[in-house]
Amino acid sequence: MSDTKTTVLYLNQGGHATLELTRDETVELAENTSGTHWTYAGNQIVQPAELAETNWETVGTVRIAPAFIAGQ
Repeated sequence: MSDTKTTVLYLNQGGHATLELTRDETVELAENTSGTHWTYAGNQIVQPAELAETNWETVGTVRIAPAFIAGQ
């Protein structure tokens, strides 16, 4: 795996953090929060497994944000 890092914007109820993470670190965070958060890469929602297969040299900023359900 590459040591190339990308910017990850991690949003939660307490605020947000801007992180610089490798692919493995980003996928791990996405997997660990998949029940409560959605992951976006290139302005597209992606599953952690899809993120793991992404060309990391061109992924750009990844956002991990709380999932929302209309009407709640």
